[in-house]
Amino acid sequence: MTKVVRSLSDLKPLARELASARLAAEIERERLAAAMRLAEQERRVFELTVGPVTPLRRVDRVIHDREQPTPEPRQREADERAVLLQALSDEIDIDSLLDTDETLSFRREGIGLEVVRKLRRGHWALQGQLDLHGLRRDAAREALGQFIHDSARRGLRCVRVVHGKGHGSPGREPVLKGRVRRWLVQKHEVLAFVQARASEGGAGALIVLLNGTA
Repeated sequence: MTKVVRSLSDLKPLARELASARLAAEIERERLAAAMRLAEQERRVFELTVGPVTPLRRVDRVIHDREQPTPEPRQREADERAVLLQALSDEIDIDSLLDTDETLSFRREGIGLEVVRKLRRGHWALQGQLDLHGLRRDAAREALGQFIHDSARRGLRCVRVVHGKGHGSPGREPVLKGRVRRWLVQKHEVLAFVQARASEGGAGALIVLLNGTA
């Protein structure tokens, strides 16, 4: 129902009501504006604290699983080297084990003379070589043991071991020549060995036959 204004005196209360309503509306607007400013300050608190910042560009990334390195059996390898070093003796007497030909060849029990003849003629192709030149006794012994072990494990059949002719040794005596023969006889992987042919090193090398498929 519409209120009917009968005189000017009736307008005063209405004016006061309108003024009060406008004031209330203005206060509400100020309150809302203050609340919005506070919310913006809280949202930008880091920027307002350290100064202007530039947002990083969003980049989609793929997180890959990091591949773990293959474990290395270092302790086992060290133990194997120690066994190889300790197992090869310099004191063993091999004179009775060598065939008393001009090159003092060796063949393990059960290996026929024909195998030695084939080895001397180059029947098996050389598949590996170890050169012991310049190595001291213990280093040469360890290198030889490791070489024979690794070659047999890889399935190699015939390899050459170069021990030198001793021309650079004191007294020009082949220091390693006799020891290499002793060490090879003690390696179960070795079936036979002969002195190399002249074209393959002659008196400074041995051709060694290892366990494998003929």
